[in-house]
Amino acid sequence: MEKNTIGFLENLNLIDEKGVSNLSPLVLAFIGDAVYSLYIRTMIVAKESKPVNFLNKETVKYVKATAQAQSIKRIYDFLTEEEKDIVRRGRNVKSNTMPKGVQVQAYRYATGFEALLGYLYLKGEFERLKNIMELSMETIKVGEDYEKSKYNFWEKSSN
Repeated sequence: MEKNTIGFLENLNLIDEKGVSNLSPLVLAFIGDAVYSLYIRTMIVAKESKPVNFLNKETVKYVKATAQAQSIKRIYDFLTEEEKDIVRRGRNVKSNTMPKGVQVQAYRYATGFEALLGYLYLKGEFERLKNIMELSMETIKVGEDYEKSKYNFWEKSSN
């Protein structure tokens, strides 16, 4: 039997394609956040047999808004026009909440990233979803030095 790449959730077809397209970018981000968090936690647990505190710290490196924002900016050119549109919609939506200590621009890009993941998940594009999450993990690993060197990513970027 072939191992399932996303898990049992892959078999849930609760929303048709037209319904997915009509969802708010914040709803897509809500789903995308959960999908990405589960993916990251699963990947970390698969690689590390460590205490939960360690696992949580490792997870935060990937799921925090600044890491997601850096990731989407680095993989943006890799996306299709349809995917870029979803990211733009997610990035431009106004949210009533804002986490402490996160720049507005970073939070908006992270919302766009999560909206894309939610969109792909709900459309059932699991292979593409997996590819983007894997690419994201790789770009975040490479980008961990941004925080350590106190390099301000947002002042130097142009997107």
